Amino acid sequence: MGMLKEFKEFAMRGNVVDLAVGVIIGAAFGKIVTSIVNDILMPPIGKAMGGVNFADLFINLDPGKTLPGGGPITSLKQAKDAGAAVIAYGQFINTILDFIIVAACIFAVVKGMNTLKRRLESAPPPPAPTTKECPDCLSTIPIKAKRCSHCGQPVS
Repeated sequence: MGMLKEFKEFAMRGNVVDLAVGVIIGAAFGKIVTSIVNDILMPPIGKAMGGVNFADLFINLDPGKTLPGGGPITSLKQAKDAGAAVIAYGQFINTILDFIIVAACIFAVVKGMNTLKRRLESAPPPPAPTTKECPDCLSTIPIKAKRCSHCGQPVS
């Protein structure tokens, strides 16, 4: 029973929960970035390069393999379906772009956090108080006062 209690304490610590939330959000963010690369960035880039579909770029390492009907392999899907060994460099390009975008976003977030941290650390300290409360009548009096100006009681 002691080990279960220790595990519960470990799992409920703030750092572990924060890490779990970060991993979940990071996975969702990765899907968003993949969609941005595959569905928004690459189509116009491919169109500008003469109608190239980057996801379909590959090198066929089995040039002798053909489609079941005997035709040539012209797409990555066909190559995979035919069991041909391929180097899918188009998908690799997409993955590199995914990584660059995620890395740039993480860099921006960390840079922003570091800037905010530096500003908070270098902020001037709050000014020293100039007034205090009288313990008897709770009136606000100058910090150097020896007696309350409202009730006349001595103050420390």
